Amino acid sequence: VSFGGSENGTAVGIAGTILRTTNAGETWEQQDSKTQRHLFAVCFVDAYVGTAVGDGGTILRTTNGGNTWIPQVSGTKSWLVGVDLIDQNIGFVVSTAGTILRTTNGGDNWLELPTGTMNRLMGLSFSDANNGMAVGYFGTILRTTDGGATWETQTSGTENVLFGVSLTDGNTATAVGNLSTIIHTTNGGATW
Repeated sequence: VSFGGSENGTAVGIAGTILRTTNAGETWEQQDSKTQRHLFAVCFVDAYVGTAVGDGGTILRTTNGGNTWIPQVSGTKSWLVGVDLIDQNIGFVVSTAGTILRTTNGGDNWLELPTGTMNRLMGLSFSDANNGMAVGYFGTILRTTDGGATWETQTSGTENVLFGVSLTDGNTATAVGNLSTIIHTTNGGATW
């Protein structure tokens, strides 16, 4: 689920399900995704511009609050399970194949970034166009400070699967995973 403001929110799910609220969740209406692919994540930068991702390399984009969803070419058949948009042009997607995709033109093109891991990645978060983290299986944490051009592996202190991360600034992040795992850093991931 992702909200682009306090009133407008979108949730995604199995078989291409996309639900939209314009009243802070009091009511939800189904939108036509034009796909039967399972959708795993969605991110909106405002009330209108958003991206949803799913299995089979599915990437969908809307610029009108979900009235229409347009498929984009990801260049992969992997499951895309996380998405984070910096603005209307710059965005990142993470896959279970251990890859991260980046766009700098609103998704017209997606470029695979070298991550240095073969572990499944499950979530990612950027605090700005340069600083980001991705998390995944076996306690994997990757960090970039150059917009994804390079990724550094960090020591998380856990072997548990990490499913999500929230990077609030260049130094502060929280990651969560299975078996009630919650880890936190205030020094850019030098220690968790």
